[in-house]
Amino acid sequence: MNSIYTLKKDICEVGRRVYKRGYVAANDGNISIRLDSDRILCTPTGVSKGFLTEDMLAVCDLDGKQISGSVPISSEIRMHLEIYKLRKDISSVVHAHPPTATGFAVAGIELTRCVLPEVIVSLGGIPLAEYGTPGGVDIVEPMKPLLKEYDAILMANHGVVTLGSHVMDAHFKMETVEHYAKIALVAHQLGSVNTLSNQHVDELIELRNRFGIVGRPACDLGSGEGSQSSDGSKGVNNLVDEITNEIMRKLKV
Repeated sequence: MNSIYTLKKDICEVGRRVYKRGYVAANDGNISIRLDSDRILCTPTGVSKGFLTEDMLAVCDLDGKQISGSVPISSEIRMHLEIYKLRKDISSVVHAHPPTATGFAVAGIELTRCVLPEVIVSLGGIPLAEYGTPGGVDIVEPMKPLLKEYDAILMANHGVVTLGSHVMDAHFKMETVEHYAKIALVAHQLGSVNTLSNQHVDELIELRNRFGIVGRPACDLGSGEGSQSSDGSKGVNNLVDEITNEIMRKLKV
């Protein structure tokens, strides 16, 4: 078990990383670690994550009562507390606003397509939760059905939250989400998203099982506009659109 000082250093390091990568601006975002069944180590309010020091961090209980720390905790820590109550298996939560992934969240587009092997193995997909008002428990209500299965969630018009077995694990998942979003954006701009086939996805799921990664939902095999499967065939939705358009064209003749 790591000492609380080591865990504080880990949070400060993750804070510097998310700030340096542009995943947060000003005083955005929050980072937390579960210390035990009743206590959470977390970032304070009103402090840039890029300039955190160990003495700024605070400890609170699962009801949000601050136990220690000279700087008040953020009201958004309540979202973290609800997540810890729902997911006994995780030990850290990172919330940030990585620009590309948040852009998908603002556009109402989830990142669940079967595209990148690394994402399929590690996360399954990144679904989109409906909007919830920040600053209290309301923000987590739309997320609850997704939190039971997913370790990374897009928050509509807000940002991204990732869950991990330790704080660096949660941070790496945030990196994976933003990396996937950047690739997805480029593919959309190029006009074609090449989804993996059923066989390829099944092989990745088997690989995931061998790695001991359990409980992750499968990615979405459905293909949308401008996409095709990895064997070169167009997705079902795309074919339906083409058939519909052809029928409408003939009816107009």
